[in-house]
Amino acid sequence: MRRKKVLIVEDSTTVRTLLEHIIANDPRLEVAGSVGSAEEALRVLPRVKPDVISLDIRLPGMNGLDATRRIMADHPTPIVVVSANVDADDFNISMNALSAGAVTVVEKPVATTMDEYVALAHRLCRQLAIMSEVHVIRQRSARSLVRPPAAAAHQAGEFAEPGTDYRVLGVVASTGGPSALVKLLTALGPDYPLPIVLVQHITASFMNGFVTWLNDTVPPKVVLAEDGQLAMPGVVYVAPADRHLEMHGGRVKLVQGPPVSSQKPSGTVLLQSLARSYGRHALGVVLTGMGDDGASGLGELRRAGGHTIAEDESTAVVYGMPAVAARLGAAREQLPLHEIGPRLLQLGRSPRASS
Repeated sequence: MRRKKVLIVEDSTTVRTLLEHIIANDPRLEVAGSVGSAEEALRVLPRVKPDVISLDIRLPGMNGLDATRRIMADHPTPIVVVSANVDADDFNISMNALSAGAVTVVEKPVATTMDEYVALAHRLCRQLAIMSEVHVIRQRSARSLVRPPAAAAHQAGEFAEPGTDYRVLGVVASTGGPSALVKLLTALGPDYPLPIVLVQHITASFMNGFVTWLNDTVPPKVVLAEDGQLAMPGVVYVAPADRHLEMHGGRVKLVQGPPVSSQKPSGTVLLQSLARSYGRHALGVVLTGMGDDGASGLGELRRAGGHTIAEDESTAVVYGMPAVAARLGAAREQLPLHEIGPRLLQLGRSPRASS
């Protein structure tokens, strides 16, 4: 099998040499180019034609966010953002790069112990290999990618069930999730009448920054979930990085337990709890992501009478989790991302949902 070509964009000569060594020693990958600035990366892209780009976020001159925008507009290529720290400024740039078209963010393999180094290096190479297979599209502007809400709502209206009393919305996302969540939560607006509980797979050290960034970016209030808190309408409760999130009696419950589908927190655990506690009064959504987390939980929620939606292949950055949900018959509807928000508005604002 052909090795996937990687373009490294990193201003530190030391780190760039380290990345070259790590990538060259992975049998799935080869270093097709290695440059120290975004400007140089843009110059060599047409010649190198990499399968995937490893992109530092803090660069001299053009930063990683602006580089992502230029690459996705002129030479669409899967971009893995590689960040050295989780300071607010750098992390905001990283998250905004995901919204601009990058597919995931990972930590630089700079660690204090050999075990940490090996783990980070393995994760970096795994992400580069997987993301090299992702099909990305040219992104001239955000507006060109989104269907007008009125048109999407009209199409979704064929399935409306205004008599159902929905009380909670559960959402699961993984790779490609931050960008998808911005679109979804922006469509829901600041006054969505249901509590929203969210599992987003993300590196543990990035979790607090992710919650802060999302809260600053979307209309609804976004908080890191705390055990025992009462879930309020219009608030997004994000599962912490090391605990499963369940819902019981209108309250958040954080629980220990082994990973499910190799994930902790697990979307399946969340959706199973909605099936048990809310049944037909729950909404469940599985968005873009690798693997199968959330799929069986979505199936359990559908069997309990809840309304379930999986993101359609046409918009999913990684059509893994929603594909498994569709194959299992777990999704009552498969919708492109731009139609999911208007659909949830219809379902959530039914006559009894807001009473």
